[in-house]
Amino acid sequence: MKKILSAFLLLYFAIAFSQEKKPMFWQDIQEFKKLDQQNPPQKDAILFLGSSSFTKWTDVADYFPGKTIINRGFGGSRLTDLNDFANDLLAPYQPKQIIIYCGENDFADNHQLKAKVVVNRFKSFYRKIRERFPDIEIDYISIKYSPSREVIWPQIKIANKKIAAFMKKEPNAEFIDVTKAMEDADGNVRKDIFVEDMLHFKPEGYNIWAKVITPYLK
Repeated sequence: MKKILSAFLLLYFAIAFSQEKKPMFWQDIQEFKKLDQQNPPQKDAILFLGSSSFTKWTDVADYFPGKTIINRGFGGSRLTDLNDFANDLLAPYQPKQIIIYCGENDFADNHQLKAKVVVNRFKSFYRKIRERFPDIEIDYISIKYSPSREVIWPQIKIANKKIAAFMKKEPNAEFIDVTKAMEDADGNVRKDIFVEDMLHFKPEGYNIWAKVITPYLK
């Protein structure tokens, strides 16, 4: 009886330990793998990678008729997570273009985080993409000024400026600035395009993004 109990306890702790070792967002990545098994991704699609602003854009393909969109945004993700899961996010696909929205959660997780840290995290992910896809178009959507996160706006402003400068020097790369389009006539961020959390979008917000993004699509 004692041997059976000991074996059970060993199995229990082994399972518990293995679950603890799984990184954050591991399950999201497994869901992407399931989706790819059920519907093998098309070649030469436009791959959207990033955080919840993409995750919640569930009908993104409807905004870009005639384009093949693969949405692999996972909510809460940071640029550190894109780097950690780079192989899982890139290897299954043969896109003609990658569009990234990420970085806001990096600052939200640590209000003291310096802009240069986030910029370097993006550059690291950019280089990982380039190693696999040397010639495709890579675009970065500017970090938005969410009303609920006004405390991190100063760092966001610096990061956007530095990433824009970096992308300007890179071939087949664009910085897509959505910040101006999200302002009212007085230059203030429009709160009416956000849902109650003042972080995520109503359809009006995605309409604005779609209009800004469309000219950049291949």
